[in-house]
Amino acid sequence: MNKDFMYGIGAVKYKNKKVGYIAKNSFDMGGTKPESADIDAEQVPGAPVLVIPQSNGKIGPKFDMIQLNFESLQQLLGGSLHKNGEKVTGWTAPRKIIVMEGPWELELVSGQSVLIPNATLLSDLGGKLTLTETAKIEVELKVAAPVADKVPPYGVFESTELPTEWSADNGYLLPEETAAAAGS
Repeated sequence: MNKDFMYGIGAVKYKNKKVGYIAKNSFDMGGTKPESADIDAEQVPGAPVLVIPQSNGKIGPKFDMIQLNFESLQQLLGGSLHKNGEKVTGWTAPRKIIVMEGPWELELVSGQSVLIPNATLLSDLGGKLTLTETAKIEVELKVAAPVADKVPPYGVFESTELPTEWSADNGYLLPEETAAAAGS
């Protein structure tokens, strides 16, 4: 295994619980590119005289989840499960707007995990109902800054060496920025 490459979704976890099957070729890291303001001078044609950084680039993962049992509908869309005894027999959508936030782990086949301490889940039931396609939950993650100060919005770690902060007991945080890391 070559650690110089990141590839392949092995598992996607929301609040440490695996999400079901994801449609082939639907996972996209998404996000936005870094932004800056170019300051141009009349005396210097062709290139800015100053570039002012505005924001870092961001990730915004998107994927289609195709394993639609009742539990996965509740996990990614909220709502209520319906049971007959112990057997789950149905699901109903929430009546009111809900906010589903929490930690996400994208475990890669290449041996790394992308850890996201705080992302808001945006999802809807979509897809086509044909004999060649399935319905799906279209998922988008809006990555937000963690509640704790000086904690990065996401990080990449070896899947076998996740930071001790990344646990339910510690609030699924990443190591705080250090002076050396912040300066580089």
